[in-house]
Amino acid sequence: MSEPAVAPAILTIDVAALVDNWRLLARRAAPGDCAAVVKANGYGLGIETVAPPLYAAGCRAFFVAQIGEGKALRALLPQVDARIYVLNGLEAKADPLADYSAFHLAPAIGSAAELERWGAFARLQAKPPAAALHLDTGMNRLGFESLDALKAAAAAAGASGADLLMSHFVSSELPDDPLNALQIARFEAARAALPRLKTSLANSSGLFLPRLPAFDLGRPGYALYGGNPTPGRPNPMKTVVTLDVAIQQTRWIQAGETCGYNGQWTARRRTRLATLLAGYADGLPRGAGFVEARDGAEIEIAGRRCPLVGRMSMDLIIADVTDLPETAAQPGETARLFGGAVSLDEFAERSGTIGYTVLTGLSRRYARRVVGG
Repeated sequence: MSEPAVAPAILTIDVAALVDNWRLLARRAAPGDCAAVVKANGYGLGIETVAPPLYAAGCRAFFVAQIGEGKALRALLPQVDARIYVLNGLEAKADPLADYSAFHLAPAIGSAAELERWGAFARLQAKPPAAALHLDTGMNRLGFESLDALKAAAAAAGASGADLLMSHFVSSELPDDPLNALQIARFEAARAALPRLKTSLANSSGLFLPRLPAFDLGRPGYALYGGNPTPGRPNPMKTVVTLDVAIQQTRWIQAGETCGYNGQWTARRRTRLATLLAGYADGLPRGAGFVEARDGAEIEIAGRRCPLVGRMSMDLIIADVTDLPETAAQPGETARLFGGAVSLDEFAERSGTIGYTVLTGLSRRYARRVVGG
């Protein structure tokens, strides 16, 4: 569905802040380089919105999840020096390998079967197309299960064009997790065994670990878009995304009355409610509202924090604005769900989810406003 020209909710994307975040992360990745993860349509912000400014700022390596994303990104970045890696590798079903060469995409090869297919294809090319080798150091998701398996498969495949060795942290947002040190040690062993390959391990939070494992290429994603890579500590990143939603109606209810589906929230005093024009069809977490079992998220209206109450509807959500002056929070005015006094991470946490989920679920029903570009 095409983006509306006018909508009751406005999603503002600050690409200058995005670029500043990349530059901060690039300084942390130095002396290595810094890539940008732009999968899931640029974490929900639009790959066409985020990728060109990052390239203009100096980013030359990008990561997507699927080959279709890679093709879309290549159309935006036709420059030969823009390297695009496809994290999910070769799909187990028939994958058009020629497309990797035609669009200059580098798959992240994660199994002997994938590497055998890729090696057979690469040997037929005048110049072996680029690829990454993905070693699993603890995630147990994708990647070669051991260094021995990777070395054996690489020897059997011969010249595969691989130029990057990569792995992925399990818990880098928890700096004291002993698995971080174990993964770094496993990856360093692989780096020593395959010295001709450049290396990439650190994601957003990995770039902030006390023992900085940036290697040759940092690979941040969430932090680029303003998410906090250091949970429990001040966010070093600038705010990139702000969501403002229109107020449609206000009303007073009496103590003992409920609001929302199934009456999950009960007023304990005479209460003024404001109904906002967004809901879970817009990608908002259904659990954002205060219910009897737990507190919900707060949002910002007229410079004050106001709690969301009751169960969120498909297209509507309700805020308690009793503590605001009655002249505030009038129909037609806006509420800021996150990006102001309430951060993306706080809004997500108090909604029972994570900021990644909120970002990647942002709806096309929002009017999107790009600033700073």
